Amino acid sequence: MLRIVNRVLIGIVGLALLLLGGSVLAVGLGAPPPSWWIHHGRHDVLLSDAERTRWQGSGWWWPTVIGVLAVLVLLALWWLAAVLRRRRLAEVLVDTGDGEGALLRGRALEGVLASEAGGLEGVAHVHVQLTGRRTAPEARVQLHLEPHVDPGTALHDLTTRALMHARNSAGLAAFPAKVRMKGVKHRAERVS
Repeated sequence: MLRIVNRVLIGIVGLALLLLGGSVLAVGLGAPPPSWWIHHGRHDVLLSDAERTRWQGSGWWWPTVIGVLAVLVLLALWWLAAVLRRRRLAEVLVDTGDGEGALLRGRALEGVLASEAGGLEGVAHVHVQLTGRRTAPEARVQLHLEPHVDPGTALHDLTTRALMHARNSAGLAAFPAKVRMKGVKHRAERVS
């Protein structure tokens, strides 16, 4: 959801800046201003003295300006915090069977999963990231495969070995994973 909001906001801001900047550039180069443009020619100032001081004496003007700017600052801070927030799962709750629970560090599970997946045949490099909730973790696995490896076999080995071992050792009912596979760049082989 955050990714969609982020892209929509960036798109709206970018489109508004493109329209405004393009129209300023076009009017500055001598093109006739569009009908919605607030000025009439290339030598008009952005804010005249009359426009700048028009509502200065009104009692509603400054509270409205300050309120709108405060809302914009709060929205910008929320957006920044949401973008910078860590999406990595810090810990996983393991059911010990005695009514108590144990906490497993997320980085430890990521490391074990990455080392086991890295030991599979034809896997050159692995990157693992845990997401989700601590009672229902999910894995994002990025596999970099050697050129001779069949992706179907690599995926089967990953799910039946590494992911199943991680699910069983953490006592999870389900351990969904998103797997991305990439081929490792290599030099062309010489054929004789």
